[in-house]
Amino acid sequence: MTDNEALTEDQVGDRVAGLLLAAGGGRRLGGRPKALLEHRGHLLVEHAVGSLRAAGCARVHVVLGARAEDVRARAALDDCVLVDNSDWEQGMGSSLRAGLHSLTGTGTGARAALVCLVDQPGIGAEAMARVRGAYRDETSLVSAAYAGVRGHPVLLGAAHWAGIAATATGDRGARAYLREHEAEIALVECGDVARPYDIDTEADLVHLE
Repeated sequence: MTDNEALTEDQVGDRVAGLLLAAGGGRRLGGRPKALLEHRGHLLVEHAVGSLRAAGCARVHVVLGARAEDVRARAALDDCVLVDNSDWEQGMGSSLRAGLHSLTGTGTGARAALVCLVDQPGIGAEAMARVRGAYRDETSLVSAAYAGVRGHPVLLGAAHWAGIAATATGDRGARAYLREHEAEIALVECGDVARPYDIDTEADLVHLE
């Protein structure tokens, strides 16, 4: 029996925290923060948090940046830990660092972070749950795959957080670290349950409902 099999579902939920990166300013969307776009009657940030909850993450940290006060005022983010990233204009790497630091500093007992991006509403709870379910221990590195190609969400075990934070710059996020540790990554195919498009430009808004 593996360590993961010995854990109850509630214990895995406590050990794997959801980490939502939602700080971007939507530069290619005319300066509209992606967190405040609407999809299926909810703001994108609410939609993503709901998916993480449905995937089994009992604790969700949300990194805010652009128009953070508007997001706080408009979005229903009850019971989430809201993390302000004052350096959000430096790119996604700064948000990932802020999010991982918040998990490290709170003493919550989280041993892994399930990292999701606010601008990928086509990736829902089912894909997130698959990746979360591959957690074994704090050394876990897991990534969703689409036709064998690595994508989001990713699960980052706590043993890797310091190394990821040291290399997360610009918009690369954990990309450099994961490339260096590719042999350790467990890929979980999600192409049958999710669509990994990004909402980056005006043309991408057709994906919102």
